[in-house]
Amino acid sequence: MKRSALAFCILSLATPAGLMAQGGPQSLWSSSLAASSFDPSANLAAADGGGSQVLASPAGGSAGATGLLSRFALGGGVSTMGINVQAATILNRFINVRASGNYLNLTVNNITTNGFTVDAKLNFASAGASVDFYPFPRHGFRLSPGVLFHNTNGAAATFAVQGGTSFTLNDTTYYASATNPVLGTGSLGLHKQNPAFSITTGWGNMIPRKGGHWSFPFEIGVGLIGAPALNIALTSGQICNAQGQNCVDVATDASVQQNLAAQVAKYSNDLNPLKTYPIVSAGVAYSFRTRK
Repeated sequence: MKRSALAFCILSLATPAGLMAQGGPQSLWSSSLAASSFDPSANLAAADGGGSQVLASPAGGSAGATGLLSRFALGGGVSTMGINVQAATILNRFINVRASGNYLNLTVNNITTNGFTVDAKLNFASAGASVDFYPFPRHGFRLSPGVLFHNTNGAAATFAVQGGTSFTLNDTTYYASATNPVLGTGSLGLHKQNPAFSITTGWGNMIPRKGGHWSFPFEIGVGLIGAPALNIALTSGQICNAQGQNCVDVATDASVQQNLAAQVAKYSNDLNPLKTYPIVSAGVAYSFRTRK
């Protein structure tokens, strides 16, 4: 045992001496560099019989992952349906699923039309889901069929005609009583078809396939919400002739009610294109990894 230990010590001391004798300090330095150029992937391949490959991780680490539910995104922006919030997750390289909600509560006063002064209040609230298909995943273009499963979009209004002034219904001119002005109410519903099918296209993937976290999605399309429902009623007041005489109640006079119905029909016809309600939105989103 002692002889073996002594032999090992002699051999250990003799090895660097031999290297110095063969090439001096430069050879020893070259040998050290060769030892430091150890390639773990090469050794791993050798240990696995040469069949293993080392795969490079995508740029941005987990940002490029495309596995089922591996990434999630949250976003917000503005649209023709109100202020929106969105959430999306990934199904595969080509497909996301996305949920969205929209809300807007806005009051507009003193709108003048046909002699009426109108105060209106917009009440928009909707929610939907869509499947975002990216035929060219790295370029962000998409097609998105979806459903608006909740929609209460509409407006309500009150209106008045100042006493002694004129207004028109169905191209007929009336004069509001100076002592008993005309008042009315109106409503507009943009949700006849509920739930409703939607189809949009857009650019900017909420979960970028090139990697990274931030995106700026833009969307344009339509929601098939059905024909708008418009109702207008004259609730109180009187109309008179131009001299302020022969006054009658607007709520009961047959001529006034007929012309009102004809006017509502004209307005409804003008609003009919909104049965394919335009959807335009723009915003910002942030995505992150949810699992490996």
